[in-house]
Amino acid sequence: MSRRDEHRTDPGTRVITGVCPHDCPDTCAWEVAVSRDDERALDLWGHPDHPLTAGRLCGKVDRYLERTYHPERLRTPLRREPGGALTPISWTQAIAEISARLRAIIDDPRHGPEAILPYSYGGTLGLLQGEGAASRLWHALGASQLARTICAEAGGWGHRYTTGRALGMDPLDFARARLVVIWGSNTLTSNMHLWPLITRARKQGARVIVIDPANTRTARAADEWIAIRPGTDAALALALMRVIIDEGLHDRDYVARHTVGFDALRERVRSWDPARAELITGVPQATITRLARDYATVRPAAIRVNYGLQRHRGGGMAVRAITCLPALIGSWRERGGGLLLSSSGSFHLDRRGLDRPDLLAARGGPPPRTFNMIRLGDALSLEPAIRARALYRPRPVDPTPTAADAGPPVQALLVYNCNPAAVAPDLAAVRRGLGRADLFTVVLEHFMTDTAALADYVLPATTQLEHWDAHKAYGHLYFALNRPAIPPVGESLPNSEIFRRLARALGLRDPCFDEDDETILERFVAAQTHESFASITWARLLENGFARLALPEPYLPFAEGGFPTPSGKCEFYSQTMQDDGYEPVPDYTPPAYEAVTRGDPGALCCISPPAHSFLNSSFVNVERLRRRERAPCLLIHPEDAGPRRVVDGASVVVESSVGRVELPARVTSDVVRGTVLAPGIWWTRDTPDGRGVNELTPQDETDMGGGAVFYDIAVRVRPA
Repeated sequence: MSRRDEHRTDPGTRVITGVCPHDCPDTCAWEVAVSRDDERALDLWGHPDHPLTAGRLCGKVDRYLERTYHPERLRTPLRREPGGALTPISWTQAIAEISARLRAIIDDPRHGPEAILPYSYGGTLGLLQGEGAASRLWHALGASQLARTICAEAGGWGHRYTTGRALGMDPLDFARARLVVIWGSNTLTSNMHLWPLITRARKQGARVIVIDPANTRTARAADEWIAIRPGTDAALALALMRVIIDEGLHDRDYVARHTVGFDALRERVRSWDPARAELITGVPQATITRLARDYATVRPAAIRVNYGLQRHRGGGMAVRAITCLPALIGSWRERGGGLLLSSSGSFHLDRRGLDRPDLLAARGGPPPRTFNMIRLGDALSLEPAIRARALYRPRPVDPTPTAADAGPPVQALLVYNCNPAAVAPDLAAVRRGLGRADLFTVVLEHFMTDTAALADYVLPATTQLEHWDAHKAYGHLYFALNRPAIPPVGESLPNSEIFRRLARALGLRDPCFDEDDETILERFVAAQTHESFASITWARLLENGFARLALPEPYLPFAEGGFPTPSGKCEFYSQTMQDDGYEPVPDYTPPAYEAVTRGDPGALCCISPPAHSFLNSSFVNVERLRRRERAPCLLIHPEDAGPRRVVDGASVVVESSVGRVELPARVTSDVVRGTVLAPGIWWTRDTPDGRGVNELTPQDETDMGGGAVFYDIAVRVRPA
């Protein structure tokens, strides 16, 4: 008997359907068994009826009950006392004192509502507990806005310039591919439910190739690992297109009917022969030529491209170049062919009734400033010229902000669904900002994270088992509802309720601040009018927990063209890019670290992908998962370790232009020469020197969208 059947037949338990909230493309449906006696969650498993989840959860979320009932879970509001200690207070006190401090900032003519900065990201991807309820408050107040660029911005822009929207192949169709190229994605760590589909394809003869700077779990499980230098993916893509075009392997009919700018692309790739690409990427020219031929002739061919490869200076252009490949060979025509970066664009959601941007419009006047979240250190500066650097400028044509544009210093920082003292770039600058005596910081959290430990007030938030929410996915085509399975642990409250209480205490009287979560979500679902939502109703979600978008089966979004671009075609040449100040044809932008390594042969590139058992900085405090990862470390190639006198297991100092960390070295050929890899993101309490890897990351931006450059850091490494 399955766990599900065992619990369903037990009169002492009830089974509740929900969905994983974490920043992962799989957005897994789950089921929770709850004791009817004490309403405690007893068991949790992947929903067996979900086509992608298929009854399995990743190793992290499989431990979700341990996280929910963790002994370190925050259970009451905390306030920092004059002596520095955080002590429990009541919710009534907390809301009254926080709202009074915010009101004083808003009413002060030197500051105003723009002096309040919300800071959040993907601690939950729920539409309500993520940004929906919070947006209502920030819009009503007129607080500063936040550009949430830290993860996927550059790649998203490059993808949209090429195909118009974040649309891709149905992930279930990877099972039908005969060639699978996994490009910059550690699928077994960050997208595990795609792997069984790829395994199914392999059983039918498919070949799996991984392109990555590291010999990851996925690379080791594949048929071939193509080791590439970080940040050089566009050069490889351009060389592949050169071979495909030179040898007449492109789909002339598809290119003629459904693309624009082929002549310009052909001219661009003329200079990108495999020999040149080898010098840049480190991939042998024979491998490049073979890969190009296989990709164009072994059909159908599927590419899974992920966000890791866009976290460098040329990341947007790299994703754009790769996104041209399926149109060049016409693989969009075939089931099992095409490309998947994100499926989020398949969800045409009308969020106006949820986010309430009309509340901001009703205030009148110019819109509030927008800060780029990756420049939090700059945003918290008291110097106008430095603060201006943090204002969001996603395109070259956007004016460069000056000190006159900076606006008032940030006086209040409200953090939720994020741990910026661990995940934001340039942690030294972030700490300086958070350490300002005049900065008022409030953090909504489950645990005493690095950020919560620096706050003036810490408010205990519920986990996914304890609140309502709804989720779209970015790795499949199913919309899901999360129902609360257990009462809130301790005195914790949903983000939505915390923001409602703050709104009422601040005197905001719009009726939206009196709506309960279930009502908000039911109205949101009812408000969706796009045809893709025709099959999704509140009643169906309550009954089943999830439902597929009303899209054709099979789903071949570009089989007959129909790209949602200005031209209606896949744009090898993009006039929009030209207008935005970019080179309109795919090109190669060298990573920033190359300029340093050319002048300093001792310098290396540092990248920091997530550790297998963590999700960004979540799950780090779950003992079983922390034991699996053992300790922070730095992977370094033997040929780089030798000249630097680095010995396996010994501590090394890693220094960049903005900071330094100390880590034990792991000498291994599982990372390409010239690159070091520091898995993250550990809390500082678990690091050798109390510093995290983002001490090394500058507040620099990618070529498109103002994204972060976590995989483009020039460092020097020496024995500690």
